[in-house]
Amino acid sequence: MAITYADEKSIMTIDLCFQPLTSSRWKDFETLFGERGACGGCWCMLWRLSRKQFEAQKGEGNRLAMKAVVDSGEIPGILAYHASRPVGWCAVAPRSRYPALERSRVLKPVDDLEVWSVSCLFIEKTCRRMGVSTRLLEAAAQFAGSKGGAVLEGYPVEPKPDKAIPPAFAWTGIPSAFIKAGFTEVARRSPTRPIMRLALKAESKPGAVIYNT
Repeated sequence: MAITYADEKSIMTIDLCFQPLTSSRWKDFETLFGERGACGGCWCMLWRLSRKQFEAQKGEGNRLAMKAVVDSGEIPGILAYHASRPVGWCAVAPRSRYPALERSRVLKPVDDLEVWSVSCLFIEKTCRRMGVSTRLLEAAAQFAGSKGGAVLEGYPVEPKPDKAIPPAFAWTGIPSAFIKAGFTEVARRSPTRPIMRLALKAESKPGAVIYNT
C-alpha cells in the first residue's frame, strides 16, 4: 500500500508493511526506539507500571521489562516497516494491561465494556507526517479484532489552534489520525484529551495477524 503525503514543498510516497512484535522482532523494536527508549527511557512501559516503579527503572529497567513482556509470548503491539526497516510502533492490548489508565481521572473507563486500548504511537523521525499513524491504527484494529476484541479505544491529544504539538507530547496520537482510521469521540473530560472508539470486526482466522501491503 503506498501512502502519499503532499504539501507545497514536497511529495513523498512510502510503502509499509505491518508485523506484530514477537521475540524474533525484538531487535527491530530496539532499533526503532534507540538509546532513549523512544522518549526519556520509556520503552512503552508508562501505562503498564505504577508511576513510582516506572520512574525507578527508566531506561534499562524499562527496556528489560518490555523484553520480558515480549518473551512471555504476549504481543504488546504492531511494528510498521518500510523497505525492511522498522519505522513505526503502535502499542495495543486489552485495557486491563494498562493499570495506569485505571488511575487516570481524565481517562478512566467510559462504561463497563471490555475494550482494547491503543496506548502509544511512535513514528521514526523521517517518516512523520506521512499518514503512518493512521495505517498503524488500522493494523492495530485488525489485530485486536483477530484476538476477539469488540471495541478499540484511543486517547489522543488535541492540538491547540495554530499551535503544533512537539512529537514528545503526541505519543498517544492526535485525533485526526484516529478519525481517518474510523474512530469516533465518545467522551472528553479535558479540553485536550478526547477518548475515541472504533467498533471492531472479528477476523475469520485466530491468532496473530501479519499484514503485508
